[in-house]
Amino acid sequence: MESPAEIIPGVLFYSYLSAERREKVGFWKHHTLILQVSGQFVLETPAQTISMTGGELLLIGKNQVGTLTKTPLPGANYETIVISLEEELLRRIVREEKIETDGKYVGPPNVLIPANPYLQGYFQSIVPYARSSGTTMTDALGILKVREAVKLLLLARPELRNFLFHQPEPHKIDLAGFMRTNYHYNLPLARFAQLTGRSLSAFKRDFRKTFDAPPRQWLQEMRLEQARYLLEIKHQTPSAIYLDLGFESLSHFSHAFKQRFGKSPREYLGG
Repeated sequence: MESPAEIIPGVLFYSYLSAERREKVGFWKHHTLILQVSGQFVLETPAQTISMTGGELLLIGKNQVGTLTKTPLPGANYETIVISLEEELLRRIVREEKIETDGKYVGPPNVLIPANPYLQGYFQSIVPYARSSGTTMTDALGILKVREAVKLLLLARPELRNFLFHQPEPHKIDLAGFMRTNYHYNLPLARFAQLTGRSLSAFKRDFRKTFDAPPRQWLQEMRLEQARYLLEIKHQTPSAIYLDLGFESLSHFSHAFKQRFGKSPREYLGG
C-alpha cells in the first residue's frame, strides 16, 4: 500500500509502506494527529524540521504546507496512523464538553507529544482496525475514537486547548512574506490562495498588486533565480535541487533554466 487507506473518509487514515523511501509535499487543512507505528517520519516546513520514529506522536497545525519523508527502517515496515481533527468536529466538542480557552496559542505550529501510556494505549486500540483496512470500524465508532484522541491530548498537554480551539482562520495574511517563504513548494495556485486566506480570484488580484506580475510567472522566476544561486554559489548539481525548487522533473527544470539564462544548468555549473 503506497497511498493512505481511509478508515473513516476524510478523518481517519492508515498509511502502510513496506520497503521504499517516499518523499512528497503535504498540505494540512485541519489540525492533524499522527502516530508513527514504525519507520521514520520527517516533516520539514519553513519554520521547523521534526523527525520521529515508532511509538512517537506529532500534532500538526492546520493550514500548513511542508515536505514529508517516509522511510522504513532496515528489515521493517513503514506504518502510520493519521487522524484529521476537522473544524466542525472540534466546534462540536467545544460546545458539548464546555471547553474554554484562555488566550491565543503562541507556541510552535507543530508539536511532538511526549510519551504517555494513555495515548499509546489509545493508538494501539486503533491499529487492529487499520490493519484490516477499516472494514470493521463504523463511522460512529470512528468519530468516538477521534473525540477520545482530543480528550487524551488535553489530558497530556492542557495548554493544547488554545492550539486546538482558539487558533483563528487565516484571513488575508501577509502575501509577500508568505510567498517569499513558500514559493518553492509545488502546489496549485488554489492551495496557495487557501493558505493565505483568500479565494483564488482574490489571490490572483492581490498577487498582481503585490508583485506586479501573475503568480505563475513570479513563481517560475523566483525558482529559477534560486536555482542559479545554488548552482553558482553553492555548487550544487541540477539533480540535487530541482525537486526542492518545485519543478516536477529534471527535464522541465533544465528546459526552463535554459530558456531563462541561455545555458543549461550543467553548462552554467561548469562555467
